[in-house]
Amino acid sequence: DFKVITVMGGEEVKATRPAGRGAMFYLLGGSSSMMAAACTHPLDTIKVRMQTFKTGASKPPGVFRTAASLVSKEGFFALYKGLSASLGRQATYSTMRFAAYDYIKGELIYRKGGGDLSVAERFATGMTAGGLGGLVGTPMDVCNVRMQDDGRLPLKQRRNYKHVFDAFMRIFREEGFGKLYSGVAPNIIRSMLMTAGQIASYDTFKQLLLEETKGWFKDDLKTHFVASALAGGVATLLTQPVDVIKTRLMASPPGTYNGAMHCAMTTLKAESFTAFYKGTIPAYTRLAPQTILTFVFLEQLRKLHKSLTEC
Repeated sequence: DFKVITVMGGEEVKATRPAGRGAMFYLLGGSSSMMAAACTHPLDTIKVRMQTFKTGASKPPGVFRTAASLVSKEGFFALYKGLSASLGRQATYSTMRFAAYDYIKGELIYRKGGGDLSVAERFATGMTAGGLGGLVGTPMDVCNVRMQDDGRLPLKQRRNYKHVFDAFMRIFREEGFGKLYSGVAPNIIRSMLMTAGQIASYDTFKQLLLEETKGWFKDDLKTHFVASALAGGVATLLTQPVDVIKTRLMASPPGTYNGAMHCAMTTLKAESFTAFYKGTIPAYTRLAPQTILTFVFLEQLRKLHKSLTEC
């Protein structure tokens, strides 16, 4: 099922409905995200430790101080704690959000009969896809945060999960199914903002670079790099406050907070508004490389997929 539509530049092409692309196409986003997460996981671990640090008598540690303390106390490989959960999270969360975004975007373009989506349409599509991704990915996200934060706890309180499936089953058995969805509300909100900030922004920046720079940028690695770096900045600014609340809800023992609003108000009263931007620097230093790598990998995987399916 296809029809001829007009795309950027006035070129007429045959457009298939999203369902005609095949299942493999919709796995590319999750695959590229897993590849990127494997590269940037240590920065994510540092970010989690900074966000779960409770301000008191001691001064909140910075990026390098947190990293040095983590390595000296727990060893270098502590930076990779929760890697299996991180990959599991990308396999669920990112596969769903990329697949949903591509499907909805493709369907809208098909129904419009050509052209491209407006910025507002892209961001609305991104937020819808992000909400679905957040819902699907929350259990693995809980496991990821727990495994990364475990070394911060006193020895008697550590869970010592062996891997992501051990974490999943133990949380389910010991704390109930509901704990796997702790922080689901802020996680969905964060996922909506993250997907709009990453995918929709990337689409927008890429189009601007290709169309408004008088030929300085072409559809190549340079363009993919610049567009994704800019998208990473947008995503960080949009998601950081929600990310702090989500992380604290997921890392806390049962009964610490009554919900996202209680966590937000408790944090605000005890630590001031600046607490919501704890870990912003490592968040960007993690998210920017992850965003860049994700889209660079994704563009290459799409080229490979296209070459294989057109053979």
